[in-house]
Amino acid sequence: MSEELYFIRINPNVAKINLYNKLCREENTVLGFLEADSKTSLELIKNKVQGGIHSLSEEEILNLYSWLNHQYNSDHEELKVQLFCNGIEIFYEITGENQVKIFQQIISDYEKISQKNLNFISDSENFNQFLIYGIFLTNLANKENTEENICYKFLKADHQPLYAIAEEQFNSKNFPESAILSKYFYDLYDLTKYYKGSIIKLHHI
Repeated sequence: MSEELYFIRINPNVAKINLYNKLCREENTVLGFLEADSKTSLELIKNKVQGGIHSLSEEEILNLYSWLNHQYNSDHEELKVQLFCNGIEIFYEITGENQVKIFQQIISDYEKISQKNLNFISDSENFNQFLIYGIFLTNLANKENTEENICYKFLKADHQPLYAIAEEQFNSKNFPESAILSKYFYDLYDLTKYYKGSIIKLHHI
């Protein structure tokens, strides 16, 4: 099964101009990728893009993704370029059913433990805290010494409460398969630690 988890940063100013104009120019092509009452759905999307693209729902973003993906014949790299030009930047992705499943499970566990809800769109601060938790959890599962452990030691010193809940979670669930995600958590942390906007997590099957 082809399964992807995309991490997206949005540029409201670019979307307000480029994406809105594209939707207006190509109304007939996008309608086929929307809900039954497609004309009403399109008007709602256009209004949201004008007011702030971050207000789009997960389903609306998936619909736009499917529309553009079809336009560019499933050429993923070209699709990423076109999304970026319209204010939607896929800056990281996790592919593979098993990896996506484990990542989603780690999110679910973290939400229960921390009492924080990481919806498909979240602010950078909450997302950053989750990534640090994920770094701790996956390093506990991966006993090998790696270069990343230098970063791990600094984070551990600065985030003891997060480390404590990651350690407790690992000991209670014994989740060794999470080790395969260690690189993803480090990459995502490096890409977002100075970012202050919203982050979208888009699950595509």
